[in-house]
Amino acid sequence: MGAEETGHDDYTQDGTVDLRGNPVRKSQRGGWTACSFVVVYEIFERMAYYGISSNLILYLTRKLHQGTVTASNNVTNWVGTIWMTPVLGAYIADAHLGRYWTFVIASAIYLTGMVVLTLTVSIPGLKPPKCVDPDISNCEKASTLQLALFYGALYTLTIGTGGTKPNISTIGADQFDDFDPKEKAHKLSFFNWWMFSIFLGTLFANTVLVYIQDNVGWTLGYGLPTLGLAVSIMIFLTGTRFYRHKVPAGSPFTRMVKVIVAALKKWHVPVPSDPKEFYELELEVYTKKGKFRIDSTPSLRFFNKACVKTGPTDEWTLSTVTQVEETKQMLRMIPILFATFIPSTMIAQINTLFVKQGTTLERNIGSFKIPPASLAGFVTLSMLICVVLYDRVFVKVIRKWTNNPRGITILQRMGIGMTFHIVIMTVASLMERYRLSVAKDHGVVESGEQVPLTIFVLLPQFILMGTADAFLEVAKIEFFYDQAPESMKSLGTSYSTTSLGIGSFFSSFLLTTVSHITKKNEHKGWILNNLNASHLDYYYAFFAILNFLNFIFFLVVSRYYVYKAEVSDSMEVLGEELRESRRSEQESSRRSRQ
Repeated sequence: MGAEETGHDDYTQDGTVDLRGNPVRKSQRGGWTACSFVVVYEIFERMAYYGISSNLILYLTRKLHQGTVTASNNVTNWVGTIWMTPVLGAYIADAHLGRYWTFVIASAIYLTGMVVLTLTVSIPGLKPPKCVDPDISNCEKASTLQLALFYGALYTLTIGTGGTKPNISTIGADQFDDFDPKEKAHKLSFFNWWMFSIFLGTLFANTVLVYIQDNVGWTLGYGLPTLGLAVSIMIFLTGTRFYRHKVPAGSPFTRMVKVIVAALKKWHVPVPSDPKEFYELELEVYTKKGKFRIDSTPSLRFFNKACVKTGPTDEWTLSTVTQVEETKQMLRMIPILFATFIPSTMIAQINTLFVKQGTTLERNIGSFKIPPASLAGFVTLSMLICVVLYDRVFVKVIRKWTNNPRGITILQRMGIGMTFHIVIMTVASLMERYRLSVAKDHGVVESGEQVPLTIFVLLPQFILMGTADAFLEVAKIEFFYDQAPESMKSLGTSYSTTSLGIGSFFSSFLLTTVSHITKKNEHKGWILNNLNASHLDYYYAFFAILNFLNFIFFLVVSRYYVYKAEVSDSMEVLGEELRESRRSEQESSRRSRQ
């Protein structure tokens, strides 16, 4: 039975194809079946990443004998790079290789880095000799060769994640057809369950893996996630025949630059009041390719000059309305992106200062010793619970009043997450002040010995961080994917990873700057190797104020943000527009003949 007999309803209408470029059937590819292979990979990949990052500061201080500020900055600089390279990966995917092949190549690089990293922590000659002196400044430092191999492996991971992070979630979202109302409804829940799968892997890393690293050994602690990553890549490849693929649409950066250059060239040209006078392609061009034509909007009106017809028609002088609107959509998100940098800086504290705080507290439960990094598991646990409650309870209840399928808008969800960050750093400051008072009462300030206080006093700041993630981090990924143009989804997704990268680098900058400034004029400083003699309570209070100011900034930019128009629920809408256009043309032709 041919396509003509079965009808075209079984084919995707969003331009997705198989690896050979052929249109795909909905019944055979995509949907939740395809997503299951993608989700399994993400569980193991998160296990690998957090298996390293969660405890990395302890490896740097205990095994490579680095100080608190140096180790913290090395962690956040590495994490920052991990989150920044996805911009390059998104460019390669959108402009050249496509999401699938970019991901496959990058995952091979990722696995290579994991193998080499496991070797560096396993072979005695690749790390300094063991040192039991509590003052790490007296311990032998790692050699240049040892550091080169260790950091070489770490930064190989940044190349691998650069190609996997922006594309794996986008590959998952691509399995749902935006033109199909039922599939589009499924996509609304996809990002919640995507984050659920991420933090499932994170939970295992922050509990089982960090325990193994602290109590069994770093070889097994790094070897297990390496093996898991290898298995997950094979599982992803097994699902290839089920995937829908988007054809690379060319460099999004180049298209944006062309629009900006065209607008600047015609800065003196007046913008017509009638959008019909702008340059645009016929509807057939878009419908045949399964792409979206975007109508002109009045926002960022200056860029409309790029589609004003003035004579020259080369790509650097004249752009279509759709190209202009795509550029506007990416530019409109930048102020929101800026507003996420400070919360991302707070996330960087989980695997650095929060973990170092844990090392100073009582961690024994009988004969079992709690790894400090395992408290990050409560971030994960809190986040998992909140995501389920949000998706299954909160949304169903609140949308009865708002009539919004999401319950509340994406920016409102982000705003709630930002208020949590103000609370988190306030709580962290008060708890640190309490820890320091107990250290003073028991005379362990100068010695830096363990404070007779259970590590569970830090639980509130970890649990609240997970709650904030359920609102802000999930909404952030959804926002940058949803609001990006169809042909720039990978680039849009990389906005969310860029936020985490900038936040990590900003964390390094603030830690170094505050540490330096507070040591001036013979003061001890706020952040020392001996946390009992430090003033992290002041540092966290500074963060609370910073978050409050950032929240005000977010309120302002979100107030003026204009959501992009929802895409058509089906091709029928575009088809009807096309038929109307043809009828108008026929009517005009009939009148001219008369």
